Amino acid sequence: MAEQNAGQDINQLLKVRREKLADLQANGKDPFQVMKYDRTHHTSDVKELYTAHEEKLLAGREEVNTDGMEEAEAREAQKKDYEERRSIMDADPIQVSIAGRMMFKRVMGKASFANIQDLKGNIQIYVAKDSIGEELYATFKKSDIGDIWGVKGYAFRTRTGEISIHAEEMTLLSKSLQILPEKFHGLTDTDMRYRQRYVDLIMNQDSKEVFIKRSKIISEIRKFLDGQGFMEVETPMLVANAGGAAARPFETHYNALDEDVKLRISLELYLKRLIVGGLEKVYEIGRVFRNEGVDTRHNPEFTLMELYQAYTDYNGMMELTESLYRHLAQAVLGTTTIVYNGVEMDLGKPFERITMVDAVKKYAGVDFNEIHTLEEARAAAKEHHVEYEERHKKGDILNLFFEEFVEEHLIQPTFLMDHPVDISPLTKRKPENPEYVERFEFFMNGWEMANAYSELNDPIDQRARFAAQEEQFAAGDEEANHTDEDFLNALEIGMPPTGGIGFGIDRMVMLLTNSAAIRDVLLFPTMKSLDSDKKAAKPATPAEAEKPVEKIDFSNVKIEPLFEETVDFDTFSKSDFRAVKVKECVAVPKSKKLLQFTLDDGTGTDRTILSGIHAFYEPEELVGKTLIAITNLPPRPMMGIESCGMLLSAVNNLKDSEDEELHLLMVDNHIPAGAKLY
Repeated sequence: MAEQNAGQDINQLLKVRREKLADLQANGKDPFQVMKYDRTHHTSDVKELYTAHEEKLLAGREEVNTDGMEEAEAREAQKKDYEERRSIMDADPIQVSIAGRMMFKRVMGKASFANIQDLKGNIQIYVAKDSIGEELYATFKKSDIGDIWGVKGYAFRTRTGEISIHAEEMTLLSKSLQILPEKFHGLTDTDMRYRQRYVDLIMNQDSKEVFIKRSKIISEIRKFLDGQGFMEVETPMLVANAGGAAARPFETHYNALDEDVKLRISLELYLKRLIVGGLEKVYEIGRVFRNEGVDTRHNPEFTLMELYQAYTDYNGMMELTESLYRHLAQAVLGTTTIVYNGVEMDLGKPFERITMVDAVKKYAGVDFNEIHTLEEARAAAKEHHVEYEERHKKGDILNLFFEEFVEEHLIQPTFLMDHPVDISPLTKRKPENPEYVERFEFFMNGWEMANAYSELNDPIDQRARFAAQEEQFAAGDEEANHTDEDFLNALEIGMPPTGGIGFGIDRMVMLLTNSAAIRDVLLFPTMKSLDSDKKAAKPATPAEAEKPVEKIDFSNVKIEPLFEETVDFDTFSKSDFRAVKVKECVAVPKSKKLLQFTLDDGTGTDRTILSGIHAFYEPEELVGKTLIAITNLPPRPMMGIESCGMLLSAVNNLKDSEDEELHLLMVDNHIPAGAKLY
């Protein structure tokens, strides 16, 4: 009933706003007819100008001394001092014209106060009937929070010390027909912030600052690279062969040519063609698209920057990366020491350099220099409980060890070097050890921030690598590269020794703005359609409702015997069982078993949990379900992704085979996210 009444109240308020608009239009004051407004200043400019003007005009004037005065006498002295200061300032006023959204209004008879917000901040305005006229004052009194006003007047300082604008002329520039979130709490619903970013930018100054800073970061990147002699270029987004990375592309059909095409997953292969053509230093900042899941660090469309430089190698790319990151931190933050989620990272010191083999030896205690065959690699994986697939080669297993044991430890800026050739199809081999390549990944905060190569320019070797990738694809790896004959032709024309690197711009922005999730730095992140939720919640038809209850045959089910050992209540109660709702569910790349869940656990922050249940469920059938999870298990890296908790399942064996059945525990969708189980 309360929800129904709240809905009725909101509808009434919305109706009132539309009636106000109709009244304005009927009286020839349609705000939507205003075409242009002459704004001279932003709100922050007004405050800066007034402060400077005040310092100039009041230079040498001492603050009033009320020591030893009675309370009433002190008040009178302060009042007199304020009036004298106002008189001096008003004699030489700063005239301004601002425009922005009204976020606050307090009507007090013949004079009122309001707050106007624009791109650079907000400022108080003083609105008096005597100053703007009775008719306009009446319009102002009827206006709503969210309306957009133009205000002309002069700056002054109130008795409380707040720099404000005394309005002399006001223009209603646009009428808000919707209701903004409550002022003091802002827009806190995470899902709504992402879906209605325009409201988020209005209500949350921190969010606006993130995107202003993002723009500055990209601007500084361009400034840095232009200063290094790089040329910015643009390459195709629609391609016949989506290569250059291990990822599954989005596919579409080009009607005019009657051809299937893909959205690019990388910028690499076209940029290298330009190196062949003699453009010795090129870069591109652009969107790429990968048909994969969504989590705190992944979005299916994201911003990538790739650059290529002739006559250098991956060592040159390391030097460039260090210089670029130091430049960005200093230019954007004013320091080379950054803090992310309470962890301090120092970009001023030389970045650590370590090979993948040495890193795995250091953190996993496994020396791949002593592992010479695939069988030995598989044995090591089994011993250390590292899951691999039949198609995985020795180099793949080394990389799985890295993802499982090392990645989370690379907090300070680190170059992870010399990857196995099995996972690097576009990279030059190390002359002294052809099993490995001249490649590095740049890590900070346990995240991969960049990927760089001494680029492979041998067309014969490149063709063989493409062939190996084709075999991987045939074996079930949907992210494997396909042979690109035109690119091979370009290499046969001849490409000079080249260093190349790719930077994930979104992760870079996350670090430099201390943002928790990639969606916080994307203006319009990918979201599941609300319509799909409505369709999923569609009530059953009469025919469906009348379906007979399904009879289930449990005769072949074998149940494990119950545990004989008891557990005390205190120990049991330490496990935090919660109801969680599935917001997103996707298959984990390069894994046939794992599904990655993005869950609402009631906290307002998405929770990621991985579960090896892909053999029993397809991801799309789990979206929208309410499951049970243990939420206070320590985070565990799996396939390079941090899993924070465990989903509960019912598991049983079958009597006539070694096979097992698994059923996720699904509960009534009426149970809210975060509800605790006792």
